[in-house]
Amino acid sequence: MIHRPPIEASPERLEDLRQRTVRVLFSGVGLGSTGYIAAVTVGTIVARDLTGSPLLSGVPGAAVVLGAAGGAAILSRLMIARGRRFGLTSGYVISVIGAIVAIAAVVDRAFPLFLLGTLLIGFGNASNQLSRYAAADLYPVARRASAIGIVVWGATFGAVIGPNVIGVAGTLGGSVGLPPLAAAYLLPVIFVGAAGILTFAALRPDPYLLADRSDLGLDDRFMTTSLRRIFSRPNVPVAIVALITGQVVMVLIMTMTPLHMTEHGHDLAAVGIVISGHTFGMFALSPVSGRLTDRFGSYRVVLAGLVVLAGAGILSAVAPADGGIILFIALFLLGFGWNLGFVAGSALLTIGLGLSERTRVQGFTDALIWSSAAAASLGSGAVVAGAGYATLGLIGAAMVIVPSWLLVSRARARPVPAD
Repeated sequence: MIHRPPIEASPERLEDLRQRTVRVLFSGVGLGSTGYIAAVTVGTIVARDLTGSPLLSGVPGAAVVLGAAGGAAILSRLMIARGRRFGLTSGYVISVIGAIVAIAAVVDRAFPLFLLGTLLIGFGNASNQLSRYAAADLYPVARRASAIGIVVWGATFGAVIGPNVIGVAGTLGGSVGLPPLAAAYLLPVIFVGAAGILTFAALRPDPYLLADRSDLGLDDRFMTTSLRRIFSRPNVPVAIVALITGQVVMVLIMTMTPLHMTEHGHDLAAVGIVISGHTFGMFALSPVSGRLTDRFGSYRVVLAGLVVLAGAGILSAVAPADGGIILFIALFLLGFGWNLGFVAGSALLTIGLGLSERTRVQGFTDALIWSSAAAASLGSGAVVAGAGYATLGLIGAAMVIVPSWLLVSRARARPVPAD
C-alpha cells in the first residue's frame, strides 16, 4: 500500500479529500478516546474489587499503557505493509476484543484475564495516537502541525465524555444482567467499535494515497526503514528526546497530584476540578499548538513547551498544601506544556523522512513514549513516598534541562531556521 502511486486528481479535489480524511481521523480519535478513557477510569476500581488489595490497583493502568506501547510498534509495521486504514482499524478491533475479554474477566472474577483484556484495550489508544501522523502525511511541512493539532484535539471529547458516561453504562449493563463494573467495559465496545467501523468504512482512499510527497526528494520505494539509518537523520533524535521528556514529566507529576490533594484535605470535587484543568490544557488547545508550530517552527515550540513544563513543575512544588488554585494553574500549565511539545515534536518527526521511514520511526517512538509513561507512573509513587510531592515537582522541572540544551544546540547548528 505504501508504495502505490498517489491519487491523481486536481488540487481542489485533493484538498477536499484531505480535509475529509482529517475529519474522519478526528472523529475516530474522539470516539476511540471516549471508550479508552472510560476503561482507564474504572481500571483501578476493578483491580481493587477483584484482588481485594490496593497494592495491585495500579497494575491495570500499567498494562493498558504497555498495550499502547506494543500496539504502536505492531500497528506501524502493519501500516507499512497494508496502509494506514488497515493498521488503525486493526488497533480498534483488537481493543474491542480486549474490552470483551475484560467483561468476561470481571464476571468470572479472573484478575489475570482482566489484565490481558486491559493490555489489548491499549491497542485502541495506539490507533488514537498514530492517527495524528496519518493526518500529518497529507500536507506539506508548513501545514503538518496544524493537521496534527486538529486530530489530537479530538481526544478532548473523550476526556470530557468518557468518565461521565460510566454511570449510564452501569445502568445499561444492569438491564442485561451485567455487574456495574463489567458494564463499564461496554463503553469501549461501543465507542471504540464505532471508531473502528468509521475508520474502515470512511477512511478511503487510504491516507498514504493522498500523502503530500513534495519534501521526499526521492522515490520512497528506495528509502530505508532501518532504525539505525533513520536515527542518523538530524531531526529524529531531537524529536524523540523531546516527546519522551514531555511525557515523563507530565505523567510523573500528574499521577501523584490527586493523592497529594486528598492527603491534604481536598475533597474529590476539588481534585476533579484540578484534573479537568489539566486535561483541558492537554487537549483543548491542540489547534493553537499546531498553528504556533507552523508559524514559528517545531524547535521553538518544543522548547517553549519544555519551559512551560519546568514552570509547572516548580509551581506544583512551591504550592502550599491547601493551594488548590495554584495547583490548578500548575496542572493546567503541565498539560499545555505537554501539548506544545507533543504536537511540535510529532511534526518534527515527519521532516526529512520518506513515508516508510516516518511510519517505522513513529511507531517506535510512540512505543518508547508509552513505555516511559508506564515507568514514570510507577516511579512517581516511590519518589513521593521517599521524598515528597515538592521533590517530585522539582525533579520534573530539572528533567527538561538536558533536552532544552540539546534543542538550543541543534537549532544553532542549523544553517536555516528550524523547519
